Amino acid sequence: MTPAALANCGADALGIRSLSKRFGGALALDNVSLSIRRGEVHGLLGSNGSGKSTLIKILSGFHTPDAGAELQLYGKTLPLPVKSSQLNTYGLSFVHQHLGLVPTLSVTENLYLGRIATENNWRINWTIAHQNARAVFDRFELDLDPTVVVATLSPVQQALLAIVRAYETLRDSGTRESDRPGVLVLDEPTPFLPQAGVAQLFDLIRQCVSTGASVIFVSHDIDEVREITDRATILRDGRLIDTVITSNTSHEAFVSAIIGRDLEAYGSTGKPVRGQSVQLAVDKLCFNRVGPLSFDLAKGEILGLTGLIGSGFDNVPALLYGAAKGVSGSVTMAGHTHNLAQFTPENALQHGVAYLPADRLGEAGVGSLSVADNISLPVLSRLSVFPGLTDKQINAHAIAVGARAGVKPNNPSMPLAALSGGNAQKALMGKWLQINPDVLLLDEPTQGVDVGARKQIWDSLDQLAATGAAVLIGSTDYEQLATVCHRVLIFSQGQIVATLSGADLTKELIAEYCYRSMTRSA
Repeated sequence: MTPAALANCGADALGIRSLSKRFGGALALDNVSLSIRRGEVHGLLGSNGSGKSTLIKILSGFHTPDAGAELQLYGKTLPLPVKSSQLNTYGLSFVHQHLGLVPTLSVTENLYLGRIATENNWRINWTIAHQNARAVFDRFELDLDPTVVVATLSPVQQALLAIVRAYETLRDSGTRESDRPGVLVLDEPTPFLPQAGVAQLFDLIRQCVSTGASVIFVSHDIDEVREITDRATILRDGRLIDTVITSNTSHEAFVSAIIGRDLEAYGSTGKPVRGQSVQLAVDKLCFNRVGPLSFDLAKGEILGLTGLIGSGFDNVPALLYGAAKGVSGSVTMAGHTHNLAQFTPENALQHGVAYLPADRLGEAGVGSLSVADNISLPVLSRLSVFPGLTDKQINAHAIAVGARAGVKPNNPSMPLAALSGGNAQKALMGKWLQINPDVLLLDEPTQGVDVGARKQIWDSLDQLAATGAAVLIGSTDYEQLATVCHRVLIFSQGQIVATLSGADLTKELIAEYCYRSMTRSA
């Protein structure tokens, strides 16, 4: 059956009906219904918090929707929640932003990973496996060596491999029929690719669709959506705003639909910076495709950095902490200039700089260690007294820090991973606030944090800034930035393209500048 004939079949490829999802008191999706046609590329857009991620996580079986929701694939109603182990059998396959490849395995091993894990093979003939992989890549006109380790591939090649694997998984599921070729979901596949790589990836998407398969293309990049999709759905604040024919919709119309004109204007009305002398000055910071960046941070100032995914803002906190190699440029603090190529986390701590990464149980803390161990790590030398340091001392100190930070339950012996996301974050904030840093660097400090804990974290940042410390926040939470920051720098393609402050510092304008400033580059 040809793709044109498939597109005219009675049932849509995927039908989503009355999809709602509530987390506590927050409604992440509000009665969303849409359809994905056979043989089409369908865009899914919306700013942060619009509900895109929740929708994708429901489709992938990660979340269970509220009662009343229905999913139909080629006219067949799927049981909810969707079992992730059955996704491929149903005809759904996903490529997430982080691709899910194993960098230490070969291209062939990654391509057939699902088959290797599930089939009862006593022995694998790798010569034949490599030949089969080459045949797959030849069919898609891709120049990939099946024998090389994935870590040696370029980002473009890795993205192409992940998409081919997802498509082949649908074909190999054993239930694919000519009139049910499957639905491929691509969740932000392009932010870290150059324009030439995006073009190659789009060619691959078109080849997949030419077989009759359907593709859901999730992206922040309006220009890419306009280029590759047939139709697009825009979500805002959990609601479906519109589904449009892409070729009939201008860039400006997309921006207006995404950011809305009826959003509440959150945030600062121009609260003054408490200090005017410079606490930290950055000069010609460069890293991969980020920079050169030059900006400063005043004493008592809370400075926000934001942009769309892949714009580079999220690299900056770690770079200023000396947590990455290959960086150039300099940072000046207290009259002393430091070469960032030689700057280390140890140097940063010695100069009063603290850093809280977004990954709270992987990089910011150690989930398997106790709350007391996590809190006490930066101050063990202060706590140690002759003849030695005892658990009783560490626990007593952690209880005091936890009380100030509002950690509940304030039990120092609990593993950090046993706390809720908000309380784990409060404990980790307390870990750094106890050293009274001159500069605090934060990456997504309220990600996955409930409203109550979020307010406590905001208050603690205000209190720290009131002492004269400088705070730098990298975040995609526009409401947070508008609420707590004195200035916000907007990033696009690794560059600072706008600065918002005073009456311009609203959730709505931050979102508008992020989308309007975006351009594609090679």
